[in-house]
Amino acid sequence: MPAVDQNSRRRHATGLIAHDPDTAFPGYTLFAPLTGSGEVYLVDMEGRTAHEWKLPYRPGRHARLLPDGVLAYNGVLPGEEALFPMWHKYRGGVMLKAAPDGTVLSEHRDPLQHHDAHHLDDGRILYTGLEPLRGGDAAGVVGGVRGTEAAGGVVWADTIQEVDADGTVLWSWRASEHLDRDTYALHPAYAREHWPLINSVTPLADGNILASLRSVSAVVVISRATGEILWRSEPGTVSQQHAPTELESGAFLVFDNGVFRPDCDVPYSRVVEIDPASGKVTWEYHDPAREFFFAPFMGSAQRLPNGNTLVTDSPSGRLFEVTRDGYLCWEYVVPYFAGYGESEVRGLFPSEPNAVFRSYRYAASQLPWLTTGGAA
Repeated sequence: MPAVDQNSRRRHATGLIAHDPDTAFPGYTLFAPLTGSGEVYLVDMEGRTAHEWKLPYRPGRHARLLPDGVLAYNGVLPGEEALFPMWHKYRGGVMLKAAPDGTVLSEHRDPLQHHDAHHLDDGRILYTGLEPLRGGDAAGVVGGVRGTEAAGGVVWADTIQEVDADGTVLWSWRASEHLDRDTYALHPAYAREHWPLINSVTPLADGNILASLRSVSAVVVISRATGEILWRSEPGTVSQQHAPTELESGAFLVFDNGVFRPDCDVPYSRVVEIDPASGKVTWEYHDPAREFFFAPFMGSAQRLPNGNTLVTDSPSGRLFEVTRDGYLCWEYVVPYFAGYGESEVRGLFPSEPNAVFRSYRYAASQLPWLTTGGAA
């Protein structure tokens, strides 16, 4: 071990960095380190671990608590071949539920699942998957760097599936069927192996589907009835974004990564509210030193009951909370680095990061099992 740790992030402070108890929303914050082997942590406002799960698969992105206290977790299906160079970075394949003690209660498997799997309260799962496009169908995908298709000239195109608790498909959607190639063209700097790279999918209050198309910088609403695109963010509003969610007002809260943002010479990330009626940004947060907060990939934001916003600066493992007027009132840096246990990801990211995909805050009242003995 060298005298000076060569991991830049690990040299700096981890754990709790800041906390203003008069302003922050009290509760517990959940996250799953992407470089772990299946650990999920729930930390209190002082950064102390209040509970931990140990699951049998490394994270296929993130975990979330359901209202009944069950953990919904997206894990990586072991032993799968890489469909293209970056597939092992964000693939999943195992969508499970686990009790507070870590007992696996149910699993749904799909080796083509990636990025997001949204477990609904009634047992349904809405998730993103892939299908191969070949020949003319692949060539018809517009944009990207020519010659960067997957093996055999394949372009892997996104699908969305909804299954019931038994795994029966209830609803499905295909990008190749419903997206216009010119309107939803890949950014010219992106590889053509995956189009349009849906990194988030959630149901809306009206039953339609909210999705984030990263590689084409678009947030869209998909009709559940017809599959057509009912709404999309205006071009240039967000850039390589993640994790849009619907607020009670009907606005969409989006983590805007800011990669390839038009007319911007210094990249930075921000969190924005978009009014779907006007298409305009009605609120945003960025760091006062804009360049300090820049997440070129991944990220999420959660609107809290007191109006604050929990932000996940994913590549840095930095979780922080801001008020409506931009006051940072809580900050925590994930102290878990590397781990992996699998060479498939370590080969892509040898720098031993402390990254997380998303984090979620829960009030104590949402976690009765934590104080009643159910957390054994």
